[in-house]
Amino acid sequence: MIPELGEFALILAMLLSALQAFFGIAGPALKRDRWMAAVLPAVSGQFVMVAVSMGCLITSFVNNDFSVKYVAENSNSALPLFYRVAALWGAHAGSLILWIFLLAFWSIAAAIGTARLPKPFASRVLGVLGVISFGFLLYTLATSNPFLRLDPPWPDGQSLNPLLQDPGLAAHPPVLYTGYVGLAVAFAFAGAAMLEGRLDREWARWTRPWTTAAWAFLSCGIALGSWWAYYTLGWGGFWFWDPVENASFMPWLMATALIHSLAVTEKRGLFKSWTLLLAVLAFSLSLVGTFLVRSGVLVSVHSFAAAPGRGEFILTFLIIMIGSALALYAWRAPLLKSEAGFELTARESFLLFNNILLVTACATVFAGTIAPLIAAPLGLGKLSVGPPYFNPTFLLSVLPLMALLSVGIHSRWKRGRLGNRSRILILTLIASAVIGCGVVFGFFTGGRVLSPIGVTLGVWIIISSLIEPIDRLRRHITIPRAVLGMTLAHIGLGIFVISITSVEAFTAQRDVALAQGGITRLGAYQFQFEGVKPIQGSDYDGVAGTVLVSHDGSPVAVMRPEKREYFVQHIGTTHSAIYMYRVSNILVALGQDLGDGRWSLRVQVRPLVTFIWLAAFIMAAGGMLAISDRRYRIAQAREPAIEPVGAVTRSGAG
Repeated sequence: MIPELGEFALILAMLLSALQAFFGIAGPALKRDRWMAAVLPAVSGQFVMVAVSMGCLITSFVNNDFSVKYVAENSNSALPLFYRVAALWGAHAGSLILWIFLLAFWSIAAAIGTARLPKPFASRVLGVLGVISFGFLLYTLATSNPFLRLDPPWPDGQSLNPLLQDPGLAAHPPVLYTGYVGLAVAFAFAGAAMLEGRLDREWARWTRPWTTAAWAFLSCGIALGSWWAYYTLGWGGFWFWDPVENASFMPWLMATALIHSLAVTEKRGLFKSWTLLLAVLAFSLSLVGTFLVRSGVLVSVHSFAAAPGRGEFILTFLIIMIGSALALYAWRAPLLKSEAGFELTARESFLLFNNILLVTACATVFAGTIAPLIAAPLGLGKLSVGPPYFNPTFLLSVLPLMALLSVGIHSRWKRGRLGNRSRILILTLIASAVIGCGVVFGFFTGGRVLSPIGVTLGVWIIISSLIEPIDRLRRHITIPRAVLGMTLAHIGLGIFVISITSVEAFTAQRDVALAQGGITRLGAYQFQFEGVKPIQGSDYDGVAGTVLVSHDGSPVAVMRPEKREYFVQHIGTTHSAIYMYRVSNILVALGQDLGDGRWSLRVQVRPLVTFIWLAAFIMAAGGMLAISDRRYRIAQAREPAIEPVGAVTRSGAG
């Protein structure tokens, strides 16, 4: 009866989410204190019911209950226990359960976090989250119920997709979804502000840590997916502008713009309507990504949760949610005005340019992602959009963004006073150019035209980010965690820019066919193929090659790339061998058996590629450090005075 219990708990969760939405929105509107008091029990009850439902599904996987259709289609008795649990989010229906559970978790966290905020506002936040929860629960029960039975039960299951039988990808969906779903909280805060008709700097202070936390998880989730693609798919790349990659990258870009816009709203009371719009768009793009991934309208090597034929429901829900939010925004936004001024060289200006460039970059990615979707209906035939489009168009926004960031860090609020900082600006730029050119022409030698520019910008971001903390330390001034977090995040960005520039400019690769004892060279590296040996795992067999790697005649590593064939699904996978030597990754991927003892191999040396993922985690750590700042942890002992929409912020504010 465990599956039936899980389904019943899911139904109860949907009913509770409906009550949460109704009481959360209607209670403040009608000034019913009892209704508002009922919101928290509804949130708590929904979380418990969703957790019970998810626990029932996990139990069905662990117990190999192949009478449950979803379990039979995505697990097998030979599957290790770890992957039986991870199989829950290995396909469409189970990944929705994970999404709903994380949404319930964020809702209970928001209920705790807003406990000391004005009750009407907190109720509206939870009410908006209830609407989102109800939509996803209804979609799951109506079209994607994971508890459906098989009669008779299967003797064994079809097993989990072999590409998903990997620790990196087992962790990737929960972390990515935590970021995706976390943007719903920022959306809920924006919706509550528009419903209440009030907005001020306190609202930005309440919203900012939730947005930053979601952004940090999204950063880590994207990095984990990129890392998996690098070592599992056998091609040695880390980003291919795949539709599913873009589906997570677009909300990340918009959330990045939102975080910086919230900083201006919190500090100076500016950009209110723009900040609201970014909050709506960030979550809207996560819904758009959900539609693109699950509807099956776009093909992707990353898409394991597609459910063709069920995209209409998601599209309808997307239109209702986004349409309602934009209609509410169109009603409220014209009233959000401010007379506070700032100079062209002020920090506000640089953050505004930052926002414009980030949104432009997001728009170019969005256009390239949906172009194949709209090309066929327009009679343009089958259209393929890849790196030749994305790389140059994205760089057009990113290069000036990096330069403006390096300058903007030195500016001050309201009055930029960059003239007083000109000496520091020039010195940091010169130092960065010297280091950048030294890396490109000295350490690596050569590169492309943009290589010294990219490395220089990355170094400039790092040096500029360190100026304020060093100055505070020199003057014995306490450094707030928000400043430390911002510094760490920007250092991570600088490392990312340096790493990705180096990878694109200095990667060396060769595809060869070698027999046992065959040798190929790649720069100063030598690769000697020693043949293959059979291997066997719990649910697969295959072969592992042995490759001896040396550098300038000195032994470096013995690498063993694998080719696996999974018993149940008869699907082959490639597992690259990777070894980090100095600051470069050496990758060897085993290809096809060419006969007569000859095998195709891909050998590759990518400098600094590991630092791409390390940089993403550094940026995420910076975000989490920033939200631990004292000003986000101060209890609201009384209801703050919230200015009505249309109130004027005087130029002396901030």
